[in-house]
Amino acid sequence: MFVLGLTGSVGMGKSTAAQFFRDEGVPVHDADAAVHRLYEGDAVAAIEMAFPGTTENGKVDRIKLANRVLGDQAALRRLEEIVHPLVRREEERFLAEAKNAGAAVAVLDIPLLFETGGEKRCDAVVVVSAPPDVQRTRVMARPGMTMEKFETLLAKQMPDAEKRARADFVVDSGEGFDAARQQVREILAQIGKMPTH
Repeated sequence: MFVLGLTGSVGMGKSTAAQFFRDEGVPVHDADAAVHRLYEGDAVAAIEMAFPGTTENGKVDRIKLANRVLGDQAALRRLEEIVHPLVRREEERFLAEAKNAGAAVAVLDIPLLFETGGEKRCDAVVVVSAPPDVQRTRVMARPGMTMEKFETLLAKQMPDAEKRARADFVVDSGEGFDAARQQVREILAQIGKMPTH
């Protein structure tokens, strides 16, 4: 089974590209969705122990937790030490299920793929990209977004140019949905001819 990593900076259209892979029948593991599930389940007790007062009614209060770790590198590392191994366990379960189901390709949708070394677990990487003005417009349209929040998010992520340089494939989402969907189909056609490791 070919494991394809999917990543892209905030506002680049990664979630849309992930849906296009799903539309083509490819199983997709969404690392962000896994974190959301963990914040309502397996990670709650450990997060409450590390950051008292950040959970309520058996769920992590994402706003309280964000306020606690934002700008505090040590706290952020502590949170990642709790969450990352749990996400990896879900990812491994997903890959085993996809393989057992006979999938030829499986996608790992990981926002911080390069930043966390996740590309080592993939046979190839797709980076979703768009021009900076398109990215800014998309992100600033999100509810509650400020320029400061946007800049904080960008600072945590590897620059888009570096991601594109390290990618095996790039989906340019700045040209609209139809063009991006066609690029996803072309990538699937190409990886059918590539070796897995």
